[in-house]
Amino acid sequence: MPTTNVVSQLEVKSHNSPDEKRRPDKTEVDVVTVGDYTIGRIKFDPGWRWSDCIKPVVKTDSCQNSHVGFCVSGNLVVQTTDGRQINIAPGDSYTIPPGHDGWVEGNEPFVGIEFVSAAVFAKAPE
Repeated sequence: MPTTNVVSQLEVKSHNSPDEKRRPDKTEVDVVTVGDYTIGRIKFDPGWRWSDCIKPVVKTDSCQNSHVGFCVSGNLVVQTTDGRQINIAPGDSYTIPPGHDGWVEGNEPFVGIEFVSAAVFAKAPE
């Protein structure tokens, strides 16, 4: 049976006035924390690729974050280090395990909402 999260606070925050902004190359990450949850709105411009835009920031060979999210617009291709590949399109919810690269497909920015990796995605190691 799936785990049910319990929410104990009534709270709202806007991604238009985020708690934190991250701006690596061709990337916008706007992060808010509501209650015990950190949620990110991500935007990747056309030409964005994790290995070109985020790898120089986080300094790992592949993305080591776990992702759970929802695609608002645009298209993203994700390929795991073992060669599996998915295409994420508007209206899709997705999970992505650690060990992957990704890139924007087409001429429209990818916009997504991230529910798991937002606290650390595109953030330099301390």
